[in-house]
Amino acid sequence: MNTGWNVLIVAWLFVGIWISFVIYNQRRYHPKALFYLFFTEVWERFSYYGMRALFTLYLVKQLMYSDERAGALYGAYVALVYATPVLGGFLAEKYLGARNSIMLGAILMAIGHVLMSIEQEWILYGALGFLIMGNGFFKPNISTLVGKFYAEGDVRRDNAFTIFYMGVNTGAFLTPLTCGFIGETYGWHYGFGLAGLGMIIGLLIFYTGNKKNIYLDKGLPPANINYIQLTNSLKIDAPKVIYAGAFLMVPLLALLLNYNSVSKYILYTVGISMLIYLFVLAQKEDRVQRQKLYVVLLLFFFTVMFWTFFELAGSAITLFTERNVNRVLQIENLDVSIEIKSSQFQGINPFFIIVLAPLFSYLWVRFSKISIPQKFGSALIQLGLGFYVLYLSVNFADAKGLVPMSFLVVAYLLHTTGELCISPIGLSLVTKLSPKTIVAFVMGIWMLSSSFAGLIGAEITRATSLPREEGVQPPPIQSLYVYTSVFEVIAYVAIVAGIIIFAMNSLIRKWMHDVQ
Repeated sequence: MNTGWNVLIVAWLFVGIWISFVIYNQRRYHPKALFYLFFTEVWERFSYYGMRALFTLYLVKQLMYSDERAGALYGAYVALVYATPVLGGFLAEKYLGARNSIMLGAILMAIGHVLMSIEQEWILYGALGFLIMGNGFFKPNISTLVGKFYAEGDVRRDNAFTIFYMGVNTGAFLTPLTCGFIGETYGWHYGFGLAGLGMIIGLLIFYTGNKKNIYLDKGLPPANINYIQLTNSLKIDAPKVIYAGAFLMVPLLALLLNYNSVSKYILYTVGISMLIYLFVLAQKEDRVQRQKLYVVLLLFFFTVMFWTFFELAGSAITLFTERNVNRVLQIENLDVSIEIKSSQFQGINPFFIIVLAPLFSYLWVRFSKISIPQKFGSALIQLGLGFYVLYLSVNFADAKGLVPMSFLVVAYLLHTTGELCISPIGLSLVTKLSPKTIVAFVMGIWMLSSSFAGLIGAEITRATSLPREEGVQPPPIQSLYVYTSVFEVIAYVAIVAGIIIFAMNSLIRKWMHDVQ
């Protein structure tokens, strides 16, 4: 058995032991539903990140897309996949309920992942359309459903979201090592096919919890709202229309992906309109609730910046890893030489999250006086420091333009600690500060931060794009200085943004009205 398979087996054993330990120690403090949702999310993220690990490399190496075209498609995909949760959250609250929305989303994504395993360019865009539509129904509602099991003021809430977030990253850790390794070694369709299998497993876990009534009365459709009244005498079955509409939207999404230069303006328009709409809704609330929503809107803009830089892991940083990182690991004592696939490096970030999430969960309880704005500010500073490490790597490059992989590992570590200070905290923040009647809708808007990040990130990737002649990759020494110069600018911007949040700490805490 080769070393790639050995690494794969060790990773799965580690995850199995570690997750069993965490759940065993937390089972007495949380409802059983949290763990069903945890494992549903594990497998959904396994499928999502399995596709993401291979996506840019597949476009550049198999379909021979230019860096710019691949970055534009990846950015459009990320933008749309995080824009549709606004619609999915709204329809869940108004008509479907969280449970039905999660099931619908899981089915759509399973179809999309299976289609991704067919290596045909004309199928690619339709497959992505299914993934985008499915994510819109799945993502905001599973996070919202977690929050429904904890009453307002329950001290276990942040801890629960951190555990849930560890589930997100368990799938994200395993999938680059699994789908990435198998896809790059044995064929892209095998990697994409494994991602599809993960989504089907997640669907079955959630369905089992539903059949066993694990979710109790949480996430059910609103009472007595089964129809959309068009006229006094004409009404239509709302769930049936939504289910049909979800499938009919897939070709439109595929078209938007194909014409992503146009779709980005549509997304900007829709996204900004949603933010304005939330601002208008805030004016209808009392002063306390209005100021809480102002905090959501304010921190939203800093979150956009964080995810814009962070999501480069799937595009610019992946190509930097492919072209400018020495990916050969030498173990001299064992006389072993292992070449790590570029896609597998995307497992470093979730690996650190799996290990560090319980520690951060403890820290938030132990040091409860650390405010949410301070957590957000430190997240951006740590992210900036990670990019500065990548910039510094240029000073240690060899004659070919390859840098030691240790710089990439340290950068991912800093990005991870930053992520733990902003992502689970942000999810929890939305459930705390939003009015109960629109919490899923606000969660969907919060996820628009990643949608904007995809659009802006595509522009950054364009700045790192390099010309290719007849499919020949540019020499590493040429690409090294292009990547690191962009990483340097990102580092300074992120660090300054973090300092600004620290300066606004008192004002933001005042508007939060003692919400911790």
